[in-house]
Amino acid sequence: MLRVVYEATRDLDSGRTVEIRESRGYISVKINPDVPADQYTEALNAALKVFLANCSWFQIWRGRIISANSPGSPLTVEYEVDDKIDRIRCVEVRESRGLVKVHVASSATTEEFVRALNPASERFLAGGQWFQLWHGEIVTMESPDSRAA
Repeated sequence: MLRVVYEATRDLDSGRTVEIRESRGYISVKINPDVPADQYTEALNAALKVFLANCSWFQIWRGRIISANSPGSPLTVEYEVDDKIDRIRCVEVRESRGLVKVHVASSATTEEFVRALNPASERFLAGGQWFQLWHGEIVTMESPDSRAA
């Protein structure tokens, strides 16, 4: 099973706005709850750029495997403050070849962002377009969850 879980927390290394950790089938994204949307989206963009360059997550797009090293459309995740997204909906996730774009309401607090993005991420991954290569094992949505039990 694949999961990406966002958490609003002050439990971050000193001065950090975002921390990302990866384990088998799992990505943890911690975000400082005391920063506005423009700051946490900027920090997420920077952190995800580094993470994707060094990670082993892949997108399957129309039968092709897309990685951070794919020419022409490297795997990228971008967060963008968008005034067209209302605070009630809070986020909108759009996917294309090599790109996941998360549009975020400009007034969304970190807590609102996390509350909206966690179920959106679950639905997104349930589409079956992603896998992780973890220590030689291909982990998909159908893989057993090693954290359950």
